[in-house]
Amino acid sequence: MSDAKEDLRFRVLRLLENNPNLSQRQIAQALGVSVGRANYCLKAVTEVGFIKVKNFRNSQNKLAYAYTLTPKGIAEKTALTMRFLKRKTHEYNALKHEIKSLKKEIKNPEKHSAQIQKQDAQ
Repeated sequence: MSDAKEDLRFRVLRLLENNPNLSQRQIAQALGVSVGRANYCLKAVTEVGFIKVKNFRNSQNKLAYAYTLTPKGIAEKTALTMRFLKRKTHEYNALKHEIKSLKKEIKNPEKHSAQIQKQDAQ
């Protein structure tokens, strides 16, 4: 599974754990995706048994859904959290390194220009 799909799955499970009564439109808005994509993701996590969907009547007497994480879903969310954190920590460290390099370039623009000219001459 791609990092983007895994991140979306993680964000869906995390959102539903804290807000089980959200509508698909609210889920889509919270995740920054289309309603169709939210629906597709909800179906996928339901089919593999990560969430259970229960019908109920809301305050406007409309049919609504409650999305409840299953024990399998909680375990998956924990595993996804660990992988997400590892990935984001790696990205953070790479950004710190890049920022440090950029700050050096700003402090010594002549040295950086000389290095580029040397590389171009080769």
